[in-house]
Amino acid sequence: MVFKRLLGSLGLGGPTVDTVLDPGPALPGGTLSGQVRLKGGDADFEIEHITLELVARVEAEHEGGESEGTVPFDRFVVGGGFRLAAGEERAVPFSATLPWETPISELYGQPLGIVLGVRTELGVAGARDKGDLDQLTVAPLPVQEAILEALGQLGFAFRSADLEYGRISGTGQQLPFYQEIEITPAPAYASRVNEIELTFLATPGGMEVVLEADRRGGFLSEGRDAVTRFTVAHDGVEHQDWTALVDGWIRQLLESGPAYGSPAGYAPEGYHGHGEHHGGHHDEGRRSGPGMGTAVAAGAAGLAVGVVGGMVAAEVVDEVGDFFEGDDEEEEEG
Repeated sequence: MVFKRLLGSLGLGGPTVDTVLDPGPALPGGTLSGQVRLKGGDADFEIEHITLELVARVEAEHEGGESEGTVPFDRFVVGGGFRLAAGEERAVPFSATLPWETPISELYGQPLGIVLGVRTELGVAGARDKGDLDQLTVAPLPVQEAILEALGQLGFAFRSADLEYGRISGTGQQLPFYQEIEITPAPAYASRVNEIELTFLATPGGMEVVLEADRRGGFLSEGRDAVTRFTVAHDGVEHQDWTALVDGWIRQLLESGPAYGSPAGYAPEGYHGHGEHHGGHHDEGRRSGPGMGTAVAAGAAGLAVGVVGGMVAAEVVDEVGDFFEGDDEEEEEG
């Protein structure tokens, strides 16, 4: 999906920018590549810089409930320092490394409802304009896919995924938000837990896996949350018995004490909210992404992501476009 726009700050007759990402999903910590295609306007322009900005749709909790907004989480200068002649067409190839904590936006080829984008900014003749915005698709790393596959083998099923503004205490989190993948319990654990939330915090040397359980209460006890954390390496994925390992994690999680590493939600500078509030309790206010319903039960192929009564992939792509176009309009009005 490409949104081609005239540089508004330069007026009619200015250059246009069209960023085209190479096909296929990127990986956390992997390479993002493509071309920034420029077309000159009615006069010559000095292109001072071409900058790519990674942005994400993120939820933030506050006293009034929840709101959604756009959060930038990395920037790359990929070109500049040249004159673009009137009517000239020029392609600027680029290659940049994504942050290791970049969220997963698809699983087994199906969208999770996570909205990520690459915004192109041109610095021209002392002015800046965010002239192009493209959808970014990110697939899981091998170790992330192995863990999700193991959960599917154990009978867990995907429910939803979202991005939460804030930090998880006690971790090495780098980005200002984290991804939560909510899964429904396997039948063997359904009587003990309502749902489990999974967060991946990848680094070059390995990955932290944070698990939080919403545990059910008993006849004489109230339900309570529990959080535990594990660290795994990127190497040797094919030699690990992930089903046994993850099953051990789940058992340890359900037998652990009260939550100790719960997220600390906040919305400081850098969070551009849309003012869309979702009232209710913390758990009840969480959204499941645009139109993503409860997933079908996971089978032998792993944690299935089929959509029941929700959007198909093309409709999720439309949602991405609608969201970012609305965000651009808000910035222009501001």
